[in-house]
Amino acid sequence: MPPRPAPIFCLIAAAALIAGAPGGAWAQASPSPAAPAKSTGQAWQIVPPAQSSLVYARDGSLIGEIGSEWRTSVSIRTLPKYVGEAFISVEDKRFYQHNGVDVVGIAGALKDNLLGASRGASTITQLLVGNMHPDLIDRRDKSLSRKLHEQSAAREMERHYNKEQILEAFLNQISFGHGWYGVESAARHIFGKGAAQLTIAEAATLAAMPKGPAIYDPVKYPDRAKNRRDAILGLMAEQKYISAADAAAAKAEPVRTVANGGVSAPSPYFVDVVKVQAERAGIPVSTGGFRIYTTLDPTLQRAAVQALADGTAEVERRPGYHNPTYTSHAKGSTDYLQGAVVAIDPSSGDVKALVGGRNYQESSFNRAVSGMRQPGSSFKPFVYARALMDSLPPNAIVPDTAIDIRYDNQSYRPKNSDDKFMGNITLREAITFSRNPVAVQLWMRYGADSIIALARRFGITTPISPYPASAIGASEVQPLSFIAAFTALDNLGTPMEPRFIYHVDDRAGKTLWSQGVQSLPPALDPQVTFILRDMMRDVVERGTATPVRRYLPASVPVAGKTGTTDDNTDVWFVGVTPEIVAGVWLGFDKPRPIAEHGVAGGSLAAPVFAHMLAAAGYTHPAATWDMPQGLVTAVLDRQTGKLADPTTPAERRYTEYFLAGTEPGALRVDARRLFGLGPILP
Repeated sequence: MPPRPAPIFCLIAAAALIAGAPGGAWAQASPSPAAPAKSTGQAWQIVPPAQSSLVYARDGSLIGEIGSEWRTSVSIRTLPKYVGEAFISVEDKRFYQHNGVDVVGIAGALKDNLLGASRGASTITQLLVGNMHPDLIDRRDKSLSRKLHEQSAAREMERHYNKEQILEAFLNQISFGHGWYGVESAARHIFGKGAAQLTIAEAATLAAMPKGPAIYDPVKYPDRAKNRRDAILGLMAEQKYISAADAAAAKAEPVRTVANGGVSAPSPYFVDVVKVQAERAGIPVSTGGFRIYTTLDPTLQRAAVQALADGTAEVERRPGYHNPTYTSHAKGSTDYLQGAVVAIDPSSGDVKALVGGRNYQESSFNRAVSGMRQPGSSFKPFVYARALMDSLPPNAIVPDTAIDIRYDNQSYRPKNSDDKFMGNITLREAITFSRNPVAVQLWMRYGADSIIALARRFGITTPISPYPASAIGASEVQPLSFIAAFTALDNLGTPMEPRFIYHVDDRAGKTLWSQGVQSLPPALDPQVTFILRDMMRDVVERGTATPVRRYLPASVPVAGKTGTTDDNTDVWFVGVTPEIVAGVWLGFDKPRPIAEHGVAGGSLAAPVFAHMLAAAGYTHPAATWDMPQGLVTAVLDRQTGKLADPTTPAERRYTEYFLAGTEPGALRVDARRLFGLGPILP
């Protein structure tokens, strides 16, 4: 048999007791307004909730927030009336009639409970005291004692604050999931606008969420959210907050949300760097309320994220790929192929894009900033720079042959990735096709100390071992500073310090800290820099990085260097254009071979670089490279390194650049005299 309804006077009496009506036994057990119980503390007080600091891109768009709770409190007077009314209609329809505790609502809840149904009767004021003071009133506690304490605090709050203040505090306090708190943050991340711009339908959608932020998430479950939204619109019309026509029009609207949580580009790794730098400058951005204006370019950042996702997925789809993939890895594991991308404006050092991994939610470890990886052959430009500084011309003949280096009772025999030797070739051809024995011989010729010192001047601060293998990238580097070193190639020898932040302002708009353009002292002579960069252009046009041209047309000047480490564990490409210097690294967090065959920086990392620039629109260069004064030019035979003559085929003719005094005829370089190192004897 169904339960018999309780006499109505019993329900009313019970409601009055719970509400703390005078003369009730439970009212005597609850703390009085004049002397609140110690356990309640100051739970009736409205305290300013935690705020977040907003992070903006270079174009002023939002890219993230910093703080334990993402919240920006707003005045209720800046909001359309229907925003608060949407919440009142579903949470507390007698909000303006009760004193913090809804006696009628409690009576209805008791009746429903006795009839076998279940619903609560908490008011907005009660919800506020519980949410604002969880350490004093734990709403997970279902005991009568907790309920009494909450009701007492709610009534006390109503004595100290008016309804507008309470509703404003409630709207700024609510959790909408994802770490978003308050209607302003929710509106920004769900609808891409401030709460002051919400429509009636959008306000009702937000009002639908507090009951279950994960259940009624309009991004994940738009149909479910719409059903509850429409029910709330009906309540708003029933309670005369909006007209029936307004409700019908709002119900006809689809649920429209914005992508990427309302940020212009997914940039969590970049925002982490910004947080660290601001706090190191003494700005407590984690406490909230600051505005941070950064160097990030949303278009380039989106392109970097997509290019890395597409490039790594393409590697995983290759025949014979046996490592865990992104789509099939074990939950909680990050043992799939990872990557990092950094793009810098060489004229200012502004970091315009930074990606520190494939999935920030699974791993916040920033591989671009905190990772330490071997750069492989992408380190070689610093070795070649030292040789060019010593007046070794780019047409000098150098031996790509088997060599045996003896040091510290060890024997080091560098080999090439193709297991072949090209014999005597020009210095230009050696870097174009990344011949390892040549780089090692240059290292031995000019000395580890001098090459390491040069790398330091370029801005590389990580330790470089003074051993021959470092010539081909055996010493680990930090991707960010390593890629930033290549800005010197765009600036005729002057490297730039990476910059992330323009300025940090407080809530009033006062600038508290700013960061100007910072360059390092010149690392290389402008003429030497031009020659080195031109040699690296051949890496892209004819050498190990030709896959760049799958995405970027020949009209876009690109110089670069690929890198592949021993055992195929790391692949790199660092590219230089007149507008952007960017680098890409791919590998595993715990180094292991990416694949058994076909692993090279040119085939895996270089396409990510080019895809990113093409997707961001860098297909029509706004600038070119001009040759500095004082260089000597000559048309040479690419095969011999000598002056071209009428019999030289067109495909072998090219323009070479020389420091004055090193042009053909002024200096002949004998490779055997230069190196003093012969091939390994049989």
